[in-house]
Amino acid sequence: MAVALFLNGCASWRAEPPKDPEALADYKEANDPYEPVNRKMYDINMWAYHKALRPLGKAWAWAVPRPVRNAIGSINETWYMPSVFFSDVGAGKPRRAGDDFTRYVINMTVGLAGIFDVASSVGYPHHDSDPGLTLASWGVPSGPYLFLPGVGPNTFRDASGFAIAQGLSPINYVPRGYYLLTFNWGYNVTGAFNNFANQIDSLDHLEQDSLDPYAFLRSAWQQNRASQVEALRNDHRATVPNWY
Repeated sequence: MAVALFLNGCASWRAEPPKDPEALADYKEANDPYEPVNRKMYDINMWAYHKALRPLGKAWAWAVPRPVRNAIGSINETWYMPSVFFSDVGAGKPRRAGDDFTRYVINMTVGLAGIFDVASSVGYPHHDSDPGLTLASWGVPSGPYLFLPGVGPNTFRDASGFAIAQGLSPINYVPRGYYLLTFNWGYNVTGAFNNFANQIDSLDHLEQDSLDPYAFLRSAWQQNRASQVEALRNDHRATVPNWY
């Protein structure tokens, strides 16, 4: 909400719609009226990437064995599952929600709190879902495209969904004492950084192979997001999971 109010108050940061019909069609398809400020945010993000984040990510990948990094990724994914479950419940997708619940129980028990992804090997693979997708399934418009430093491609709707996801994650409600709060910070920071380190090669290829990396990233993210929304809407399975 703060970002929305701030951008609305900075009309000079909006890219004026072109008058040429073809250019106007491209402008509407991009859905990026705040492109001037979004590009500045992208440049800030990439400056931090090259000056600090990329070297640190490379050092992390070199120093931490792959099995350990895979375990961190699995923990991060498993402990986020309650948000995925509630998102699928909110979207009215019982089969997806049932699979989420089963996956969470298997990995938290047999998978030793998510260290091992046992659920995928027994027929419950991970699927993407979040409150932003749920809002989309309700028909909430995406709003303009945004690029947020430290977060990346987004929209008004998906930024709101990200905030809701934090509220749905039980790990964010750990009490003080017994170092649980410290563990929560460590879990969130380590998981986010590990995920970032896994994306370094993709970011490098993006810069090397694209004439306009910003525009390419925007288009690729929007297409992937639209595909996720379509997959959620088209999942009409009403059957219960196999274990029921």
